[in-house]
Amino acid sequence: MKRFFKPIEKDGCSKKPTLSSPLSSYHKTQNEAETSEEEKGGGGGGGGGGEGGEPVKFVTWNANSLLLRVKNNWPEFTHFIQTLDPDAICIQEVRMPAAGSKGAPKNPNALKDDTNAAREEKKVLMRALSSPPFGNYRVWWSLSDSKYGGTALFVKRQFQPKKVSCCLERTGSKHEPDGRVILAEFESYFLLNTYVPNNGWKEEENSFQRRRKWDKRILEFALQIEKPLIWCGDLNVSHQDMDVSHPDFFSSAKLNGYIPPNKEDCGQPGFTLAERQRFSNILSQGKLIDAYRFLHKEQDMEKGFSWSGNPVGKYRGKRMRIDYFIVSEQLKDRIVACEMHGQGIELQGFYGSDHCPVSLELSQGNS
Repeated sequence: MKRFFKPIEKDGCSKKPTLSSPLSSYHKTQNEAETSEEEKGGGGGGGGGGEGGEPVKFVTWNANSLLLRVKNNWPEFTHFIQTLDPDAICIQEVRMPAAGSKGAPKNPNALKDDTNAAREEKKVLMRALSSPPFGNYRVWWSLSDSKYGGTALFVKRQFQPKKVSCCLERTGSKHEPDGRVILAEFESYFLLNTYVPNNGWKEEENSFQRRRKWDKRILEFALQIEKPLIWCGDLNVSHQDMDVSHPDFFSSAKLNGYIPPNKEDCGQPGFTLAERQRFSNILSQGKLIDAYRFLHKEQDMEKGFSWSGNPVGKYRGKRMRIDYFIVSEQLKDRIVACEMHGQGIELQGFYGSDHCPVSLELSQGNS
């Protein structure tokens, strides 16, 4: 819980080398070089003939440390994935550091393995990802230099993205700091997996200013893309009053008595008027639809929130919907289902995280 509400002290990571080829090609090369059995299955090399069409069933989940979930909650999460059988899984807060030794440039598309501890952690994770059903997926990583942030994309092997990159810029040459982005291009749409920066509590560079810049870039991205968009992840915003359990509590929240200079920035990060207004603007100008709210018009106090506060303390029972599937208006008639899979203040269906998985299902396209 403190992770979500505490102001982030570090923004970004050290400068990273750019990729000279698409990320998918990089992973094929990487996995051909690996020899251990557990890493072959989990790393996601080969596969993907392209004849299987495009993903239509998706899951997004802020795991709040994928390694911890593997160690403590994997049987339950595995059962969830086996039951739902998604075509693509988008993970945020992987919290595994990027490859590269201390003081050297990092490779944000590969897991760190230059120390005994890092190799052991990688082995644990890759063994889990090589077991059913995860061995049926190809995996892309977008990682931070340290055990912070990071995203991952799992795509069933019969679906081959045209391109995968780790930035919002159309050139695809600059890796997003903290591993906040994975963008996969398919034949008829883009799939964007993001871990959106927390707004923070103060008018400073790594809080309000950082989030404003992010929202501006997302809007620019949405206006420039030439295909429909499926945007998912921890978006760190609750759009409407019905998207939080206690609107008055979140609107009046403060950190150590600090009051921002502009009243629009007051309140809980993720529920300030400024963030909500910018999010509305992104949706309207980008011609985007909140898939969950498109289907669920009324507030659901039991199953309508994706984040839940710590069961102990003042945030007990305080919940927010900050994990989304946002789709272009062209796709709205294809929305079959969008559900949150956790419920209650005791975090049932959260699998050890403070976020629960969210799923989206589309009908098959015409192509």
